[in-house]
Amino acid sequence: MIILVINCGSSSIKYQLLDMKNDDVYDLLAKGLVEKIGLPLGCITHKPTGKTPVVKELPIEDHKVGMKLVLDALVDPVHGVLKSFDDIEAVGHRIVQGADYFSGSALVNDDVISKIEICCDYAPLHNPAHLLGIHAISHVLPSVPQVVTFDTAFHQTMPEHAYMYALPYEYYEKYHVRRYGAHGTSHQYVSQRGAKLAGLNLGKSRIITCHLGNGSSITAVENGKCLDTSMGFTPLEGMIMGTRCGNIDANIVPYIMKKENLTPDQMTEVMNKKSGFLGLSGKSSDLRDMNELAIAGDHRAKIVLKKLTYDIIKNIGAFVAELNGVDMIIFTAGIGENNARLRRRVCENLSYLGVKIDDNANENARGETIISTPDSKVIVAMIPTDEELVIARDTMHIVSDLDD
Repeated sequence: MIILVINCGSSSIKYQLLDMKNDDVYDLLAKGLVEKIGLPLGCITHKPTGKTPVVKELPIEDHKVGMKLVLDALVDPVHGVLKSFDDIEAVGHRIVQGADYFSGSALVNDDVISKIEICCDYAPLHNPAHLLGIHAISHVLPSVPQVVTFDTAFHQTMPEHAYMYALPYEYYEKYHVRRYGAHGTSHQYVSQRGAKLAGLNLGKSRIITCHLGNGSSITAVENGKCLDTSMGFTPLEGMIMGTRCGNIDANIVPYIMKKENLTPDQMTEVMNKKSGFLGLSGKSSDLRDMNELAIAGDHRAKIVLKKLTYDIIKNIGAFVAELNGVDMIIFTAGIGENNARLRRRVCENLSYLGVKIDDNANENARGETIISTPDSKVIVAMIPTDEELVIARDTMHIVSDLDD
């Protein structure tokens, strides 16, 4: 079954085209990344299997424009891998927020779309982008079944005391106000892969997974299940991110609204789209730009880098306490997989746990790599996430059931 997997992030679209034979036997036909959506100069990197990769830099105004670039790349006469869109048998989408409506993946229909729309309030940067992807596919491939996989599903094992806020209980009953988390598909995948790589029994393990990208979250995984995670009711909670502020004193919100005469929607935009790396630096939401600016002596860019490192260390420390120890720490996603300096700086502050980093392994990590030394008391690894494979598996099973 040829499945197109779409993974829309807040400023990116990752995609893979897979020919799925079964869960473990498949061919990757093409993959790619549309990034820096909404910035002055965006980029699409298209990698067709067996052909030369293509990189194009151009302004990418929004996710609708980005999705068109993806579909055009797949059927391009020279660099494409499909004769036509008719070759695509199913499409799977990553959805950040499913709230209490979904406990697993689902076939797209009007009811599912309406519930994803409701959940836009909980994930204002992501769910609208996911819906754009669904609608774009519906327009181009109206007869192709689509499946959605929710980031919140893995975090449904959190205990009540971890997911409840100390607000009047009626807000939970009336408005579903609780912690949901995000990046669950990634945390689940890398914790499973990491345990296998390290030779750990997943069912008797304590793993901390660090999904670090334009959006970032850290999760405590106990015996293969989520115990706690850094994101909350929306992906705004937690650490500093590309354009999101992360944890702040809640009273700052009405304070700024009064001072600046802002509406709730305007304040939401400030916290979700104008804060984080962008807000603190005043220059960019991309950590690669922060690195370059810091090297050039930009003080505010240095604050961004130090705060990100600080937030990661603080969250890991909290989860070590919750887990009563840790067997393995995993770095993944765009920043976690590609920024060796950040990994080293974080781990240098974990020496109290007996963490020891192999500098050579860390600097040259490609693919699934243990970056700690053999005598390190905690195994540390870099595991490339593959949310798309998880989504493709779920999509294959749900669509296959339609034919039975």
